[in-house]
Amino acid sequence: MPLNNAQWQKALAADSLSPVYLLAGEELLVLEAADALRAQARRLGYTERDVLDVGAHFDWDELARAAAGMSLFASRRVLDLRLPTGRPGTEGAKAITEFCANPPPDVTLMISAVEWSNKHEGAWTRQVDSAGTVVIFNAPRPNEWEAWIGARLASRGLTAVPEAVALLAERVEGNLLAAAQEIDKLAVLHGQGKIDAAEMEHLVADSARYDAFKLTDAALGGDGARALRILDGLHAEGDELIA
Repeated sequence: MPLNNAQWQKALAADSLSPVYLLAGEELLVLEAADALRAQARRLGYTERDVLDVGAHFDWDELARAAAGMSLFASRRVLDLRLPTGRPGTEGAKAITEFCANPPPDVTLMISAVEWSNKHEGAWTRQVDSAGTVVIFNAPRPNEWEAWIGARLASRGLTAVPEAVALLAERVEGNLLAAAQEIDKLAVLHGQGKIDAAEMEHLVADSARYDAFKLTDAALGGDGARALRILDGLHAEGDELIA
């Protein structure tokens, strides 16, 4: 079964790596997870890394050759397989499955995919799950934004009053990258101490991304305040609304 975030953090801190990882989902979270895994690999003595970028004409035999290749310094290696679409195709699925069936010693395969849904799952993902570690990173749902922002602030050594957290969640709703950037900016501009609502209002830009579908969801869900906020945002952006 794919790991949740708490399980992933525990797995990441382990003193050994799995033979294979699949990190898939929201782009920002996948890229950060891949960075963290590479950093942990370096701490554990994985001093070599081979990057395999899967494009339209990628030769999947490269994976087998990289796995079988000898290390220049007899060291541990990471095979950094970047699969943006999350779809390896028939040949790719076979190559990944074969790696999982007999992973070479001192080699870890890290697969990263920044497009993902349940439709991407198949026999190859089950093989990865059986042989190693699968983590699916989803963007926070609307009711999870404030908790995610609070945790993100804490990870940067920041704290904020609940009203300030709610304000930031409103300003960056639906825009995960903007949320991360605003929090990093806060770490620079604010420094130590708790952030109140007035300072948050002053320091944070309105980076929310709205569309007519979110407007419909808010209206049908009975959330009038959010529906009006989305409507204002759509008007400000000059979007045409559904009649």
